[in-house]
Amino acid sequence: MTAGRLLLWRHGRTAFNAEARLQGQVDIPLDDVGRWQARTAAARMLERHEPTHIIASDLVRADETARFLARAAGLEVVPDVRVRERAFGEWEGLTGDEIQASWPEDFALWRAGGEPQRVGAETRAQVAARMAAAIAEQAAALGKGDTLVVVSHGAAISSAVGELLGMAPEWRGIVGMLNAHWAELISSTADGQASWRLTGYNLGPTDASSDWNAGPDTAHGSEADAPTRDPD
Repeated sequence: MTAGRLLLWRHGRTAFNAEARLQGQVDIPLDDVGRWQARTAAARMLERHEPTHIIASDLVRADETARFLARAAGLEVVPDVRVRERAFGEWEGLTGDEIQASWPEDFALWRAGGEPQRVGAETRAQVAARMAAAIAEQAAALGKGDTLVVVSHGAAISSAVGELLGMAPEWRGIVGMLNAHWAELISSTADGQASWRLTGYNLGPTDASSDWNAGPDTAHGSEADAPTRDPD
């Protein structure tokens, strides 16, 4: 048995996302825009799907995002450390310019699709393996009519999608995912083995405002839900 549908949902925006800082496993909460994104995306997700089970990274930005959906769906959030973001070691909290200034060779290698070797970062293969293990375990307890939602992070989700599609860790055939958007996969069985098929990527309510990353539109300052004021 396995869940019939899998939604891999990225958390809403944080201050580090807004500042283009590499978050990794730094535990930072959603900002005002991120909370609006999570609430708006949860409502849109529920228009299309009926979640059965929700698991989330134990990092607060993912947990906060998951709880918007859980409250609306009447479900609990189950934390799972295996769906945390990829660890980036010494690079965490830094901008691209700051990383490039101190580690020019490793930065160039990373941007070209390689693995930084000297900064304490997890490899894509390591992230893909732990993500896939968590998904397989949680999905196995569900049935074909069930929808499993995994609330995670940008780099972790892209690694998981590649692994679930049977691609090599270095495969980079998908673009980065917007905050509070998701990937949808459905399960199939071949030769007695469960497998996954990607049916949608970077899905979400991009029509909710003219600029999703800036929050709700505030025409003439009258939007009641306006925030006060990621790469993952």
